[in-house]
Amino acid sequence: MADPKVKSDGDAPPDDLMTRIEQRLSSDHAASEKGHIEHINLNKNTTAKIKNPLADLTPDQVLRDVTDFANEHELTDILPHLRKGALIARDPDNFRTVDGMTDADITVIDNETLHKWRHPWPLYFTIGLCSIGAAVQGWDQTGSNGANLSFPDALGISEKGPDGARNQWLVGVVNSAPYLATAFLGCWLSDPLNKYWGRRGVIFISAIFCLLTPIGSAVSQTWPQLFITRILMGIGMGLKGATIPIYCAENTPANVRGGLVMSWQLWTAFGIFLGTCANLAVKDTGSISWRLQLGSAFIPALPLTLGVFFCPESPRWYLKKGSVRKAYQSLWKLRNSELQAARDLYYIYTQIKLEEEITVKGTYLTRFSELFTIPRVRRATLAAWTVMLAQQMCGINIVAFYSSTIFAQAGASVNEALLASWGFGLVNFLFAFPAVFTIDTYGRRALLLFTFPQMAWTLLGAGFCFYIPVGQVAHLACVALFVFLFAAFYSVGEGPVPYAYSAEVFPLSHREVGMSFAVATCLFWAAVLSITFPRMLTVMTPTGAFAFYAGLNVTACIMIFFLVPETKQRTLEELDYVFAVPTRMHSSYQVRKVLPYWVKRYILRQNVELEPLYQFDHVDTRT
Repeated sequence: MADPKVKSDGDAPPDDLMTRIEQRLSSDHAASEKGHIEHINLNKNTTAKIKNPLADLTPDQVLRDVTDFANEHELTDILPHLRKGALIARDPDNFRTVDGMTDADITVIDNETLHKWRHPWPLYFTIGLCSIGAAVQGWDQTGSNGANLSFPDALGISEKGPDGARNQWLVGVVNSAPYLATAFLGCWLSDPLNKYWGRRGVIFISAIFCLLTPIGSAVSQTWPQLFITRILMGIGMGLKGATIPIYCAENTPANVRGGLVMSWQLWTAFGIFLGTCANLAVKDTGSISWRLQLGSAFIPALPLTLGVFFCPESPRWYLKKGSVRKAYQSLWKLRNSELQAARDLYYIYTQIKLEEEITVKGTYLTRFSELFTIPRVRRATLAAWTVMLAQQMCGINIVAFYSSTIFAQAGASVNEALLASWGFGLVNFLFAFPAVFTIDTYGRRALLLFTFPQMAWTLLGAGFCFYIPVGQVAHLACVALFVFLFAAFYSVGEGPVPYAYSAEVFPLSHREVGMSFAVATCLFWAAVLSITFPRMLTVMTPTGAFAFYAGLNVTACIMIFFLVPETKQRTLEELDYVFAVPTRMHSSYQVRKVLPYWVKRYILRQNVELEPLYQFDHVDTRT
C-alpha cells in the first residue's frame, strides 16, 4: 500500500490532518480484507495515475458501501438506481454487464458518447442564462471603448492641451476602475458569500450590481462620480466572474464541460459585439452619446436578475453543505435519467471524501494560504494563474478597451473608428464558436499552444503597419486586418480557455477561493493595461506597444508549455490526480517526450506515437 500521508514537499502535515489520515488508514485496513485498496498520494502522484476510487473495490463491497450511503442519507427510495449507478461508476466500460440494466438504461448511457450534446433543457437554460452575465463584462468594455472618444472632454479631463499627460492617466484610471474593484474586492467576497448564499444567490447579488451601476455611469456629472459607479460595477463583475464559471462547471458532465463552460467567453464576445453595435447606434445622438454607450450595459443584467433562481443549484455545493437529497434532485434535473443522477451523485460523493484527506476545514484565510501550501492545490493555483495572466499578456484587452483610439491613431474618423471596432467585435464573437467544438476534442492546452504564436505575429504585423504613410488607404486597412486576425486566433484559444480551465482545476474545498484568486489575477492585470496603455501609445508609439505585446505572447506560450496540464475529458474529481503529479515531473515530460515527438512528427514527418503521461488505473475484476 502506498503511503497516503499528506506532506507538502518536506513539511509535516498538521496534527489534526494526521489524526484524520490515521482514521482513514484504520478504516481502509478493514476494507482491504474485502477488496484491495491502493492509495495514490493526492499531493505527490509520481505514478501519474488517474485513480477511480471505486476501481479497487469488489462489486460486493461497492454494493455494501452504497447501501450504507443510502441508509445514512435517507435515500433508500432510489437505492436501485444508486446500486446500478455505483457499479457503472466503478467500471464505466462494462456498464452493459451490470445486473438489472434495462434496455432504456443501456441506451441512456450509450447516448453519453453517441449523442454527447443531448441534455435536458434545465442544463442548457442554466448555461445560457448564466452566460448572459458574461455579456455584461463584454458590453461594458466596448461601451467604455466608444465613450473614450468623448467622455474625457465632457467631464473635463481632455487628453489634449497642457494637462494632456495627467489626463491620460486619469482616463486610464476611470477605465480601470471595474477591474481594480474586481481584483481587490469583488472576487474575494465570492468565497464567504458562496458559503452562505450558494451559487445562485451570489449570481443574483452580482446581477443587481451590474444592473444598477451602468445607469449610474450614464448619469455621472464628474469623473470622480463615474469612477465610483465603475468601482461598484467591479464588485458585481468580480462576484459573477468568480462564481458563474464554477457554477457552470459543477453542473455540466465531463464530456462536454469545456464546450459549455467556455460559453463564458462566447457571451463575453457577444457582449463586446453588442456593445459595438450600441456604440454605432447612438453615435449621432450628440453630447449624450457617451452616456448611452455606458448606460446600455445594464441590458444583459436584466434577464440574469430575473431568471437565475429558475436554475437548479449546484449539486456539488449541496454535497459540500451535507444536503445529499437536494444534490440528487439537482442532478436529476441536469441529467437525462435518474440512473445518471444516482451514478454521478455517488461518484462525486466518494471523490469529495478523498479530497478531504488533503484539506483541513478552517477559516477563509486558512483556505487562501492553502492555495500556496498544499501541493495539489498549489499546482492548480499555478496553472490557473498562468492561463489568467496569459490572457492579459496576449494583449486582447488593449484592443477591447482602446480599439477606437487605436484606429483613430491609424487615421480613421470617429465613424470609421467605431465601425472598425464593430468589425473587431464581430470577429471576436464569430470565431468563439469553433472553440465550443474543439475545446473538448483537442484540449485546453493544445488550443493555447497553437494560438499564442499566431497572436504574436499578428500583433507584430499590426504594429509594423503603422509605418505605412497615414494618407494611404492601405494604412488603416492593414492595421484593421491584422487586428481582426489577432481577434480570430484569440477567440479560438486564449479567449475561452482561462475561465473554463480555472473553474475546473481546484478541489471543491478550495474552488471558490481558488477561482477568486484566478479572476483577481486576470482583472488586476486588465486594470494595469487599462491604466498604462493610453500613455504607452504616446511614449512607445503604436508600433512599439504592439511589438511589446507580441513578445509577451511568446513568453506566455513558453509558460503554458511547462506549467499547464491538460484537463479535457476528466471529471472534476479525477483532476485531483492530474494535479497530484509534481510540476517538475510534468515539465520534464514536456522536454523529454513532447518536444522530441513534435520534432519527429511535424518536422521529420515520422509516424510516431506520443507516450502518455497519465495512466488510468485498473478495475479490480474479483467478485
